[in-house]
Amino acid sequence: MFAFIHKNKKTITFGAGILLILAFIVNMMGYQDLRQSILIIVTIIAGIPIAVKAFQALRMRAFSIEMLVTIAVIGALFIGEYVESAVVTFLFLFGDYLEVRTLEKTRSSLKGLVDMAPQEATLIRGETTVTVPVEEVIEGDRVVIRTGGKVPVDGRIVNGHASLNEAAITGESVPASKKLGDKVFGSTVIDSGYIEIIAEKVGDDTTFAKIIELVEEAQESKSKTEKFLNKFANVYTPTVVALSVVVYVLTRDLHLAITFLVIACPGALIIGAPVSSVAGIGNGAKNGVLIKGGEVMDRFSKVDTLVFDKTGTLTKGKPEVTAIKALGVYPEQELLQLVAQAEMASEHHLGQTIVKEAKSRDILLGEQPQSVKVIKGNGLAAVVAEKRLVIGNRKLMNTEQIDISSEAEAYAIKREKAGNTAIFAAIDGKVAGIFSIADQIREDAVPALAQMRANGIKKIVMLTGDNQHTAELVAHALGLDEFHAELLPEDKVAHVKKLKQQGHVVAMAGDGVNDAPVIATADIGLAMGEGGTDISMETADVVLMADKLMQFSHAYSLSKATIRNMKQNTFFAVGIVGVLLAGVLMGSIHLASGMFIHEASVLIVILNGMRLLGFNKKKKQASKSLEPVNGGI
Repeated sequence: MFAFIHKNKKTITFGAGILLILAFIVNMMGYQDLRQSILIIVTIIAGIPIAVKAFQALRMRAFSIEMLVTIAVIGALFIGEYVESAVVTFLFLFGDYLEVRTLEKTRSSLKGLVDMAPQEATLIRGETTVTVPVEEVIEGDRVVIRTGGKVPVDGRIVNGHASLNEAAITGESVPASKKLGDKVFGSTVIDSGYIEIIAEKVGDDTTFAKIIELVEEAQESKSKTEKFLNKFANVYTPTVVALSVVVYVLTRDLHLAITFLVIACPGALIIGAPVSSVAGIGNGAKNGVLIKGGEVMDRFSKVDTLVFDKTGTLTKGKPEVTAIKALGVYPEQELLQLVAQAEMASEHHLGQTIVKEAKSRDILLGEQPQSVKVIKGNGLAAVVAEKRLVIGNRKLMNTEQIDISSEAEAYAIKREKAGNTAIFAAIDGKVAGIFSIADQIREDAVPALAQMRANGIKKIVMLTGDNQHTAELVAHALGLDEFHAELLPEDKVAHVKKLKQQGHVVAMAGDGVNDAPVIATADIGLAMGEGGTDISMETADVVLMADKLMQFSHAYSLSKATIRNMKQNTFFAVGIVGVLLAGVLMGSIHLASGMFIHEASVLIVILNGMRLLGFNKKKKQASKSLEPVNGGI
């Protein structure tokens, strides 16, 4: 029976509405007895779903709004107020229908994401191409995508080039150019071109599948306000029943007591917070920002201090080798070959930059290095062609007791003051060369940080493992409040803990890989990484899919707007209930009219929450006086 009622609730609602209209038509024709019968039928038809929900809640030891309405309707039938019993049950059901419809709209961003998922993939198998359901693609398959086609899985391009619309992943509609070796993500669309990719992540492991999973989980999670309101309802409902009994005892007016009971229903109060939370999270998903739930949104809105990693966060994360200084017996090309071969074992962006430089010069890298030892935050040691290489910063050279000559030190300082990161390369215990690597400050860094300051951020700090000179250049260019350089991951954690102890609410933004410990330590961990790495999705509270600081600004503004909207709904709902109850006690508001106003207030808070779906801080331009920062750092 429960399943039948739930499945046909819409039909029951509109059937009751039609019968209610018929009752008023019959009344105008003078058939009073028939009108009474129709009103009783309406009350029963519309009242059963309400009573069923009240019973289900009671079985779970919860006192629901439906229980208040059920008690009030039974009382109205008892005293012969058939018009009011019929109108109240219909309005309650109709209000519930509107709530469901509007909540579905607030979840439209998730439905839109699901609809973007590709259904088929074209594979190259042997000498032929075959089209298979996307579920049948396995890792290692060679997949073909042509103009207008959707990329079915995550992978790397092994042939061709194309312009891809990555809005499904990043929220950005501007096409991105992809070439040989670049990574592509499932559910992105080829605007023009042709590519062949090797499948690396399939099914539920794709970035797109994880986005859907995260948004689903986030929309189901509750904020502190929602959790409080759920507990409040369990106390509020029996309190209202008790107060209505007191009203009856004092006035001996059963009609007034029943009216008091119905009007006190906190429907708008209960629905106001969830609709704001769901709409805010939906807006974030639409704009490439994954916010993991209402509680995260609440904490994020209170942040007053931002902490950034440098590389890949304040800078583009696409460093380039700007110079190679050979200091020993090995010429530049041979030095690059040995160092790049050692760095093949590294996942660090600076190591991969050296590998990329060697490949761009068509240098053959050969077999994998041996005896690799990664020293986190400092560099690595490895054996290549029977030579022991130590590659990293000054700390690593000192730890390994490798002397840095005055010539090498002077050259390194000169390069660092020019905005480069100096990487020392030692072979068999002697410094053989220095690699200069430079990155670029993000174009949107200055306006994004200015927006966040305008929205309430009081302090911006940079923590980096890079050298003091480069860190100082970036901090000065961006107008940061403070910076700390040459830090290990544990040093960054200590700095964030210190800020929290000082009373700051801290958000930490990093690349989601090396910064995972400090991201987890902050009040809000925010990961910036192209497409979002696995570890960033797991560790961070907020993930920026387009890897842009303006998305960070949008996320922060959105969190504040969402919590503000939630408070508006709460205050409005409480105010309406207060006004209605005062009107009931003064005799100016009756059962049917009060119920109509009550349901209208529910609709208003829902519509107010839905405004968040159109919130887009990114469209608001920064001050014209703020110019993007360009050039090497």
